[in-house]
Order: sequence, then structure tokens, then C-alpha cells
Amino acid sequence: MKKRRHFLKSSLGVLVGLGILFNPLFSILRRGYAEARKTTLPKGTGRESLIREDPSSLDTRNLEVTPLKEFGTMGPTDHEVDLDTWRLEISGAVREPLSLKYPELLEIPTIERNVLLICPGFFANHGRWKGFSIQTLLQKVGVRESARTVTIHGPLISYEKVKSFPMDDVISNRVFLAYQVNGEILPRRHGFPLRVVAEGYYGYDWVKYVQKITVNGD
Repeated sequence: MKKRRHFLKSSLGVLVGLGILFNPLFSILRRGYAEARKTTLPKGTGRESLIREDPSSLDTRNLEVTPLKEFGTMGPTDHEVDLDTWRLEISGAVREPLSLKYPELLEIPTIERNVLLICPGFFANHGRWKGFSIQTLLQKVGVRESARTVTIHGPLISYEKVKSFPMDDVISNRVFLAYQVNGEILPRRHGFPLRVVAEGYYGYDWVKYVQKITVNGD
């Protein structure tokens, strides 16, 4: 492990010197370096011990999946969506804006991963999330060269919940959209029909009831 860390650290140093660290081609190397720095949680780790931890510093491969009935929640829990009129809109620094119905989203190739959600000081949910890559949508709309970040929008309830993510986290699928959790359709209290899953981010960045994606350029 020490040799691996030394190699990754040395490689990043070379890239910094060359001025090409932020080239998208090297996103995998940067992610590998981040993974090498994580603390691996032993099997049987209690979720209550994680509520004050930084999720970006934890390797959760040994952590058991939290039963859905034990999931904690944050933010709105009773927003109701009419699937007959609901659409996922993709716009911004793109060539062809797109509007997709819920059944169309279910036809997109899927992602399914265990990802930890921490609401600092309150709860930790380790769920099995299923959905799709935002990158797949970006390929459909044709992202312009100026694109740097992706903003996810929730509905306007008392306020509009939004969160912007670096393009690198979207392309690497650290951030994706889910419509199922633990093998079940996403419950309304957890963001039906669609919510953000953001590996390494705190729970307040996991936008629920997603309805729009905006690609942001320079």
C-alpha cells in the first residue's frame, strides 16, 4: 500500500510540474490517489460511529447495507410528483437540450453501487443505489467545450434546492442519479422519482426530487 501511495504521489507531482494535472485524461489517476488515502472501515462498523466522519475519507467496501426502514432523512419528505407531467430537463452549455419522461430514464444503462450518505451529527445511511450515469445524458445533448460544472435542481418548495458538481465527478460517476434504493423504487420521502447519489459528499448535497440538470460553461 505504501509503494502504491508513493507511486501515485510521485505521478501527481510530475503532472503538476508539466501543468497538465487538470486534463480530463488524468481524472482516473487523481481518483486512484484519493482512494489510496481513504481509511478502510472494518466489517461490523456501527453506523452511529460515522455520523461525524467525512465520507470522502472512508472506504466503505466492508460496510453492511442499511435496511431501508432504518434510513434517516433530511429536508422535504412529502413532495408529490405527477409522472404524467414530470420531465427531467437537461439544458445549458449543450447543443441539443433534452426533456425525458420517467419511463425513458428506465431505459438508460444502469449503475448500481453501495454508497454512504452522512448527515453530519445525525445519521449515516449505507444504501444500494440504482440509477444511471449523468454522463450518458450529456452524450445525448452534446456538451459544449466550455462546460465545467453540472448543476442539479430540485423543485421549488419553500426554496429551490440546487447543487453544482465538477464535471470530473460526473464523468467518473462519483455523482449519478438514482431511482431505486436497496432493490426498491425510491420512496417519496427519499426523493422519488429521482435523486442525486454523490459519493464522498455530505447528505445535504444529495438533491432529492430532481427535475432539471444545467450544464455550466465559462
